[in-house]
Amino acid sequence: MVGFMGAGKTSVGKALGRRLGWTFQDLDDRIEALEGRAVGQIFRDSGEMGFRKAETAALSALLSEGPNSSQIVALGGGALSQPENLTLLLQAGADLVFLDAPVEELRRRCEAEPRERPLRGTPDEFHALYQRRLPSYLRAGLRIDTNGKDIETVAAEVACSLKLGGQDRC
Repeated sequence: MVGFMGAGKTSVGKALGRRLGWTFQDLDDRIEALEGRAVGQIFRDSGEMGFRKAETAALSALLSEGPNSSQIVALGGGALSQPENLTLLLQAGADLVFLDAPVEELRRRCEAEPRERPLRGTPDEFHALYQRRLPSYLRAGLRIDTNGKDIETVAAEVACSLKLGGQDRC
């Protein structure tokens, strides 16, 4: 799962995992476990570049655990902006699913949750960051619009689009 902050990568990933009986992992959780610090703290202590380095290390470690086609991973919003991460994912044969919504909706979702978003910034900064990252998200093989849809509907759409939902469920 790839996409901008607020796209629903974690929520949809968990729902998709339940739907398919697959394991779900959030790359940010793995980073926090490896670093022993929260994402926000990593950004404060080490800056974005320090976080990106930890992100690549966590992704590399995850992918080196061996092929697991029965796993869903939610990547951070900036993971694909690092060329080495995209290379790792493509070499692993990962199916990349881009969850998207209008930038105003993404911003509204982020403002509605208590989770710290170190790069959220002002509305103009948020929009500019989305625009800078969009080309990397568009590298995904599948783009799903999440606007106006509940989590289970999006999870079903992902499963069916990837032909993972069984014909009777699509």
